[in-house]
Amino acid sequence: MPNYRFLQVDVFTDQAFGGNPLAVFPEADGLTTTQMQRIAQEMNLSETTFVFPPDSPDADFTVRIFTPESEMPFAGHPVVGTVWTLAHLGKITLQAPQTAVRLSLRVGLRGAALHVSPDGHVDQVVMDHQPPEFYATASTDQAAQLARALGLPPDAVLDTGWPVQVVSTGIRQLFIPVRSLAEVQSLSTKQQDTAIMTRLCAAIDPETHCQNCLMVFCVETEDLDADVHTRMFAPGLGVNEDPATGSASGGLGAYLVHNGVVDATPPTTHLLAEQGLEINRPSRIHIEVDGTPDAISMVRVAGEAVPLIEGVMRW
Repeated sequence: MPNYRFLQVDVFTDQAFGGNPLAVFPEADGLTTTQMQRIAQEMNLSETTFVFPPDSPDADFTVRIFTPESEMPFAGHPVVGTVWTLAHLGKITLQAPQTAVRLSLRVGLRGAALHVSPDGHVDQVVMDHQPPEFYATASTDQAAQLARALGLPPDAVLDTGWPVQVVSTGIRQLFIPVRSLAEVQSLSTKQQDTAIMTRLCAAIDPETHCQNCLMVFCVETEDLDADVHTRMFAPGLGVNEDPATGSASGGLGAYLVHNGVVDATPPTTHLLAEQGLEINRPSRIHIEVDGTPDAISMVRVAGEAVPLIEGVMRW
């Protein structure tokens, strides 16, 4: 019976029990897709990653990402956490001040940079997204229906004057502005109509249904250093609420700059998102947006990780 080592790390935090937990299987060679899906169900985290030898001469590692329900082509905290874990295990040769790594993902090659202190400590992992693509915006009626499905009055969304819009920096997701922090904090998954949310994702974005991922945000924050407060709901992926979502944070950064929600500061706009506070897993996600509102050339997301659990799964 083969043994597969795994580590569980908390991502986008510098403290244990914060951020978003991730299980990483750093030596997954031999596992089938069916086995990986069953392991992800057993781990029961928002995502589990499996690391294989590179399948391309341009890659350092091949990484596959699974939620409890399905495989994901791209996701943020799994990439940041996996790269951090590989460095922690000595599988990446670190050089200060920065070490570059390239991963083969289901969306293709993606780069990541490890910021390394002189003593060899990884201070931060910065992952590349792809240049943003801006897709459909919800009609006024659809935005109002989404607000009600989330448990908010329609004006909570409509009064912002900003669009409910599908954006992708790797995968399509739906971004929903809300006028106040109190209203974002009031959201409860127990009060949401997930059937309507899923139906509206399909209506707004018939091709991918926005991956059934909805990020709600406001520009009022708890931490004065933060620029945006977010919550992510993905019931269609088996994740009621995600405490830290790197993929969506990249899309959100592009949305904020493109729609003039924040003032752009070319060549690079730096933003800090806070997430997970309502579910007692505080997370801090750094976002970099290169370019101008009408010509965004690159988006990056960065964060830290903390090791928590190490074990062996016997298959």
